[in-house]
Amino acid sequence: MNWDDTTGTPAEERLVGASADREDQAVEAALRPKDLGEFIGQEKVREQLDLVLRAARARGATADHVLLSGAPGLGKTTLSMIIAAEMGAPIRITSGPAIQHAGDLASILSSLQEGEVLFLDEIHRMSRPAEEMLYMAMEDFRVDVIVGKGPGATAIPLELPPFTLVGATTRAGLLPPPLRDRFGFTAHMEFYSPHELERVVHRSASLLDVGIEPDGAAEIAGRSRGTPRIANRLLRRVRDYAQVKADGLITRDIAAAALAVYEVDERGLDRLDRAVLQALLKLFGGGPVGLSTLAVAVGEERETVEEVAEPFLVREGLLARTPRGRIATPAAWAHLGLTPPQAPAAGNGQQDLFGA
Repeated sequence: MNWDDTTGTPAEERLVGASADREDQAVEAALRPKDLGEFIGQEKVREQLDLVLRAARARGATADHVLLSGAPGLGKTTLSMIIAAEMGAPIRITSGPAIQHAGDLASILSSLQEGEVLFLDEIHRMSRPAEEMLYMAMEDFRVDVIVGKGPGATAIPLELPPFTLVGATTRAGLLPPPLRDRFGFTAHMEFYSPHELERVVHRSASLLDVGIEPDGAAEIAGRSRGTPRIANRLLRRVRDYAQVKADGLITRDIAAAALAVYEVDERGLDRLDRAVLQALLKLFGGGPVGLSTLAVAVGEERETVEEVAEPFLVREGLLARTPRGRIATPAAWAHLGLTPPQAPAAGNGQQDLFGA
């Protein structure tokens, strides 16, 4: 398929997109590990979190507030549920965009039970008034509810039961320092290695009652972009292919054939990723080229190229951002099987200029 055959593909509809749709959420609920022992990957985070939770249980106290940062699909929501399970506490789940007023947060906080875990996803997108109320709630377990308006307004202090806030964010740099400093434990979730993703695929295949060979799991893991959510999604699509086109057993050949149908190549690039690279290489000789020009060339919005395609291409070492624009790396030429243009010999320009 040519690069210019690419049509607009919203991030949430991409097979290799890290955002969760309703199908993902339903499947993830069944596949989620229930305790830290079942959780695969993130070894350092698991070890540190285990110490925090064990110490809290030994003291008979609520656990410190926890901040989890990292890309979507790495297990932040799963870890929050494990924290609640390990502490034997209920969990309340909400998100930053859902809390637009301080009153929204006050309503949630005032209904918490002692020891309850409040999971606040995308915490960096919470409104500023609610954020300022959260400072006092986290530190003093108290909020001031404003009654009335103008000069007659009064603040009524409302005591809160001890609770544990688990905040999750994909952009930790957007959190203001006063909020970040109130978390007792902060962890950054790393992308998974292929070996860890193989274990994820094997575990999910077992829970989904799907037959899979080790080389089939390795093939899926290698195309999952370091993200368990994507690995589970690819597993489901390969399962469908194996049931329709084969005997239901996932082998390396079956996995490769299935993912070729869905246009996910051996490095996890999909149609949009390859369109960006092909435009950069074929139309602009590898760059440098401006982002807006590149977006027009692939028929996408500037934000789609910058926020959806580029992060993975940069992480894979296929594309680089420079002050002059986007440039392709030698790995990009090799991946698409193209030969980079020959650089002019040193000194040629000076010889031509002076007629030498």
